[in-house]
Amino acid sequence: MEAPCHVHAAQVSFADTDCSGWIHFPKVFRHVEEAEHAYLQQQGIVIIDRELGGWPRVHVSCDYKRPLRFGDRIEVQLGIEKIGAASVNWIFEVLKDGDVCAFGKMTTVRVDHGGKPLVIDDETRGKLM
Repeated sequence: MEAPCHVHAAQVSFADTDCSGWIHFPKVFRHVEEAEHAYLQQQGIVIIDRELGGWPRVHVSCDYKRPLRFGDRIEVQLGIEKIGAASVNWIFEVLKDGDVCAFGKMTTVRVDHGGKPLVIDDETRGKLM
């Protein structure tokens, strides 16, 4: 990824792996979500609030190129591909020793406490850019 908006260091935990000792495929999303949340918190953007709503995922995709194992130190690079009226299209890469092990996209939508989409206000949009 040329210019990630956030880089997040992590380590593959034992609970992330299956009986093969490799990371179980949905656990990659946990690390990506941690990177996303760290970035949003860093920008002062509320992630979820029972009164204000949140940013649920409406789409995720991931391609896996190399296995990750218990104890591997990884880096999640997170970028923003597009900001829509109420949505953010994220791109991500998960690297180990500089090699891309997984990459993908996810779309989150800003919603109110009832789950209805909210237009992303100018202040939040500015923090995301």
